[in-house]
Amino acid sequence: MTGFGVATAEADGASYSVEVRSLNSRYFKALIRLPEELQGLEAELESTLTRRLTRGSVVLTVRYSDASADAAVRINADALRSYLDQLRSVIGITKDANPGDLGSLLTLPGVLVPGTAEELLQRVRPVLDRLVEQACDRVMAMRVREGAMLHEDLRRHCGQITNRLAAVSQRAPQVVEQYQRRLRERINGLLAESGAALRDEDLIREVAVYAERSDIAEEVTRLQGHLCQFAEIIDAEAEDPAGRTLEFIGQEMLREANTIASKCLDVEISRQIVEIKGAIDRIKEQVQNVE
Repeated sequence: MTGFGVATAEADGASYSVEVRSLNSRYFKALIRLPEELQGLEAELESTLTRRLTRGSVVLTVRYSDASADAAVRINADALRSYLDQLRSVIGITKDANPGDLGSLLTLPGVLVPGTAEELLQRVRPVLDRLVEQACDRVMAMRVREGAMLHEDLRRHCGQITNRLAAVSQRAPQVVEQYQRRLRERINGLLAESGAALRDEDLIREVAVYAERSDIAEEVTRLQGHLCQFAEIIDAEAEDPAGRTLEFIGQEMLREANTIASKCLDVEISRQIVEIKGAIDRIKEQVQNVE
């Protein structure tokens, strides 16, 4: 399901911005964009996304700038003092004399020492953790609104299937009766010239074979059961992810519909099954967006 969330903060002179985008996807996939100095937090942030968003193509973007004193590199006083002593000895000036451009000395190796990466990560970790959680909260809020609309759409498709399945159940007994009538008329027509008569037991035996071969009561019952289970899941208040379960139920619903179509070749039932399969296909497409 789609969603978008942004969270920002100012802490100790540093600016933070966290943006989370979620797009529809059958599986979970995370793309994390971090400043170079914060790359060490990638695994932790991905773990947070996996815990909060179990499905979707998710992009996390972090922006960070630090204008505080913590961002400044440290001066290695011992190294600078050593350079100054060597310079004075070379040019022959006293210890108290001005050695010249001090700015140039700062460019010498070892004079400026940046803070360690671990110190930086320790400082920004709690702030980023909080902002990622806030951004995920806003993503989930958007998903909830989208989910409400998706719920109505899925309920509508289930209602269409239920109505057409009821028409199939009502039509099924008539199919056997019509077959028996057509078969009797056809055989009587063939036997009329010879003067022979159709025995009822022979007709009953043939109709019984056809009725057993075209019996769809079991498939109709299973499809009704799948519909009930599907409705229970989408109506439940549980927060556990259900997208994969709904996808599996949709596959089973389509399986039963295909079996009904292959067993009963009645034109009216075939027309109803075509509409049922169309609704199931739309359900299968939609549940791929369900968390």
